[in-house]
Formats: sequence, structure tokens, C-alpha cells
Amino acid sequence: MTQYSVYAIGAALVDTEIQVNDSELVAMAVEKGVMTLVDEGRQAELMGHLQGHLVGASHASGGSAGNSMIATALFGAPTFMSCKVADDADGDIYLADLEASGVAHSLTDKRGSGTTGKCLVLITPDAERSMNTFLGVSETLSTAEVDDQAIATSDWVYLEGYLVTSPTGHDAALHTRQVAEANNVKTAISFSDPGMVMYFRDNMEQLVGDGVDLVFCNEAEALEWGNTDRLDVAMEAIKKVAKSFVVTLGAKGAIAFDGSQLFEVDAHTVDALNTNGAGDMFAGAFLYAISRGEDYGRAAEFAVRAAGEVVKYFGPRLQAEGYPALRREFFGD
Repeated sequence: MTQYSVYAIGAALVDTEIQVNDSELVAMAVEKGVMTLVDEGRQAELMGHLQGHLVGASHASGGSAGNSMIATALFGAPTFMSCKVADDADGDIYLADLEASGVAHSLTDKRGSGTTGKCLVLITPDAERSMNTFLGVSETLSTAEVDDQAIATSDWVYLEGYLVTSPTGHDAALHTRQVAEANNVKTAISFSDPGMVMYFRDNMEQLVGDGVDLVFCNEAEALEWGNTDRLDVAMEAIKKVAKSFVVTLGAKGAIAFDGSQLFEVDAHTVDALNTNGAGDMFAGAFLYAISRGEDYGRAAEFAVRAAGEVVKYFGPRLQAEGYPALRREFFGD
């Protein structure tokens, strides 16, 4: 019997969002628009540079898969999240956010010493986000955090591509996919970031394995996967490892392929303040829509609409009441 629409595994991070300008990114040697893994010392160094900005900083639980599962749950589909946090204040924040959103987990009796992961999200005036991530205990996420029973009672498993950077996290993701396949649970993977495909190609290929049911990626990740500068060529490369896929195109919308039909969806035009969490919201909304039986075209339209809504605000997600309101507006229920 199905208990969850989606089971996900990924890094648990607490985001600190700070507004900066492009010259400050250059001065701090921060690469714009991507996720960069840093150690705790480098993150502290960056925070030192940003002392004058901290009064306006905002904090929220983050992590790609976690953001997506919170979205899916708040739209109305039950989800389960496997991750790792420490027994510290940031771990308390993360756990409280999951529970307030109705996301099931097995963290309560599995929190140990260490530091919960943190992501410093630098937002420039063009709404681009540049992320500097200290994984903390998320770097040691392992098969011990995987819940085989929850996987077996899910419709979908969602694998966060960022896990390819951690040996134990990668093993945990591989185990999750194997348990899903053994129980006829559909598998989805997010490529997460162009750097994950570029620098951890072997691990990403292992994670995809003999093929998954669904790939989520943006245009840059798709092109990197296909080793090409042509999106049509990249999509053909993705078809070799996935039964279906979605490619987000930012202000140009998205393309979804359901295995036989290609859907092109225009963007929802908004004044963007912050793109942090847009891809996570897209995946969460898309998974919610297909869980309720929508086709890929309709699901992509809803996901584009949801992503367009979240970029209007700071923070990786909407206020809780925004999810059912958006669902009612779009689906009428």
C-alpha cells in the first residue's frame, strides 16, 4: 500500500540569504550563479566580509531535495525526507520546518554531534543566487539514514544530484535507487548543478545507472550532460538514460518529455527578486502534479507557475498558505 507520493534523499542545509552586488562577489572570489562547496573556515571568512550585510540576512531550512519535498507536501501530497542534521540549533530549525510542512522523516532519534550543514546564498540585483555550501554532518549522510520501508511504500523516489560529492552520500543514493527498483517504485533524479555533472561525472553516471524514470535538469546541466552546446542534442543524450525528463529554461519556461510527447511551456512572467529555490520549487510542484494524475504538459505548466511565484520573494519557498492558494488557483481544488 502506498504511503508517500515521494520519498527523497539529500543534504539538509540551513540557508542564510544575503543581498550583495557583483563587485562584492568578485572581491570575495565567489563564482556567480553556481553552488561551490567550501569548508567551515572559508564560510566563516565570507561571513566576515559580509558583516555589514548581516542585519538584513534571512534564514530558512534549505537543501535542494528538502525544499522540493516541503513544496510537494504543502501542495497536498505526502512526502518522506531522508537526511542528516546535528543536535544543534540549526538542526532544530531544519527539523521544525520539516514537521511544520508535514514532511515525514526519521531524524528524531538519529541526531548526533557535529554541525548541521549551512549554505550561504548571495543574491545579486539581477536575482541570481551564488551558493557557498558547508555540508557539515550532511557530508556523512549514509545508508544508515535510508528508510527502506518508506521507500517501498512510495510512488516515487527523488535523488538529489548533489549527493555525488560525498562518498557515503553517493552510496546512500545508490542504495535508495536499488531499493526503489526492487519494489517497483519509480525513480527521479535531479542533476542539481552544472558542476555536479562536470566534476563528478562518473558518480552521476553511476547514480543514473541503467536508467531512471525521470530526470530534472536546467539548460546548463542538460548541455553539460550531452557535452554539447545544442539543447536538442542534449535532450537526445538524456533520453538514453531516462524514460522522461524536464529541462527548465529560466525566463524561457521549460520543456517536458513524457516518453513519447514533448511539451514546451512558456515562462510565467514576474519581477524576480531571488532565484534561490526556483528549481527546487519546480521539481516539488511537478512531482505533486503528476502524483495527482496530471499529464506532463499540465504538470510543467503548474511547476513553471510555482517557480515563477517563489522568485518574487526572498527565501527558498512561499509562506505556507501560498501553496494551497496556488493549487486552488491553478487546479480549482
